Amino acid sequence: MICWVAERALATRNVTRAIVATDDQRIVDAVESAGFEAVLTSAQHQSGTDRIAEVAAAIAGAEIIVNLQGDEPLISPETIERAVAMMQAEITRESNRTDHGVGIVTTWEPIDSAADVVNPDVVKIVVDENENAVYFSRSPIPYPREAVRTHGGFEAALANEPGLLAKFRKHTGLYVYRREVLLAFSQWPQSELERTESLEQLRALERGVRIKAIQATASSIGVDTFADLQRVREIVSSSEFQVSSSKHLLRQLES
Repeated sequence: MICWVAERALATRNVTRAIVATDDQRIVDAVESAGFEAVLTSAQHQSGTDRIAEVAAAIAGAEIIVNLQGDEPLISPETIERAVAMMQAEITRESNRTDHGVGIVTTWEPIDSAADVVNPDVVKIVVDENENAVYFSRSPIPYPREAVRTHGGFEAALANEPGLLAKFRKHTGLYVYRREVLLAFSQWPQSELERTESLEQLRALERGVRIKAIQATASSIGVDTFADLQRVREIVSSSEFQVSSSKHLLRQLES
């Protein structure tokens, strides 16, 4: 699954290098045996972003760092490309801006299932009209107060007003960092909100980092449970799913 994520990263047109960061030698061996690059990091990190920062600090000249979660095997290369392009555009425009620049770009997807809205493993995100992230939570946000009062409960409100689903967005496991923001992040202590929700991106929000959140070009599934794994297996076994991108296949043919 991790190698699939690395393959998806390398299938993009604006990512030049993919490194698997892990504290487990077994993962390093598996990744390297499949022909991908891996780095063994400290086992003391409190979050995946801290682990990525350790690797990024050793890479000179990398202005933009992309953090892909290893449990997102179906992430679209086009989604990665779009997020990186957004950060590149923000950096280019920064000299003409008077406000604080974007420090992180992330992505979201629409939620089309009431079960996902109430599932704490599905992280919800609230975005303002300028595509800036306002908050992330494992709870259903924004809370449709009037609809809940009308129908006597949250689940009843979703069942009786299907249109409410359009108000919810699922946060996906992709972050594009400015190098300096990523390295600073790793030096900040965990915040109270981060510990409460077990969501590391809240550490950045509490420090005033501006996070741009754009819509993913295709849906993905974070594999957090065995049921998630089964869903992914069903998708990739279907005739409509293509495992390898044309770019990666071309590299295989040339090698």
